Amino acid sequence: MSNPNALYLLADHIKLSLLERQRSKALNLLQADADDAAATGDSSAGASERDAQDGHIARSLDQLEEGIASLKTEQARLESQGEEGKALNIGDALPGLQKKLTELTAQFNGTAPVSAAGTSSSIKPKRGGGASSGNTNKAVRFKDKPLPPPGTDGDDVDLEAQRNSLFNRPYTDDPDVDGSLGGGSPSLEGRYDDQDNVQLHQMHSSIIADQDAQLDALGVSIGRQRELSMMIGDELDSHVAMLEEGERLTDQHQTRIDRARRQVGKIARSAGDCKQMVAIVVLIIILILLIAILK
Repeated sequence: MSNPNALYLLADHIKLSLLERQRSKALNLLQADADDAAATGDSSAGASERDAQDGHIARSLDQLEEGIASLKTEQARLESQGEEGKALNIGDALPGLQKKLTELTAQFNGTAPVSAAGTSSSIKPKRGGGASSGNTNKAVRFKDKPLPPPGTDGDDVDLEAQRNSLFNRPYTDDPDVDGSLGGGSPSLEGRYDDQDNVQLHQMHSSIIADQDAQLDALGVSIGRQRELSMMIGDELDSHVAMLEEGERLTDQHQTRIDRARRQVGKIARSAGDCKQMVAIVVLIIILILLIAILK
């Protein structure tokens, strides 16, 4: 994966996975006691789920690290081939990606952010330790609280703000343009800690319903544009037919003009011949008159 945009999307995916992992810990979904685990018999399932989640995040971090290394190799190759523009674009993206990798690795390991220089050498050992430290037998228990009555808290306002943030601004994966896409944002980390699964599901359902409505409106608009494009195509066909008819009439008029020009040329030549004949006849008459007078 040597595309900077794809690496930014991968970093966003890792960020969301880390937020989900943190939210699960905050809701005590992975913190059941040993007695409940023995009673329910779900300790192995909880440990397997936890290990699978940590393993998925670790693999994603490895993939991000390999992608950054591939970008560095690609930059060196482009510089050796003289393609300075492409190499400069990759060089501009590398610091942001390296910073994301450092912050995401620190969040995954549960430590403070480390320097970018020591990230590559310290990622894999810490990931192994993080995965092994979560092997204690603990059960997974979902605790869903009932929904509060509408309008009793700030959820409606929060939902409206989230909708505005989703639909009222263009998407960008440039961390310099939108800081919320980068790692280490405290607002993203603590935004959903106080919400349970039912509230999150309701929020997601509402957002999906809004997206469906907007997609339906977009489909109607696209259908209308298709009809307009078909009408424009018919108009263009009519104009093409009119242009062809005008071209045919122009050819006919040009043929008539050429025929008239040839006729005018014939008349001009005939008039010239007639002038010569008149001059000869006049000269003959004058000659006859002179002969008669002289005699």
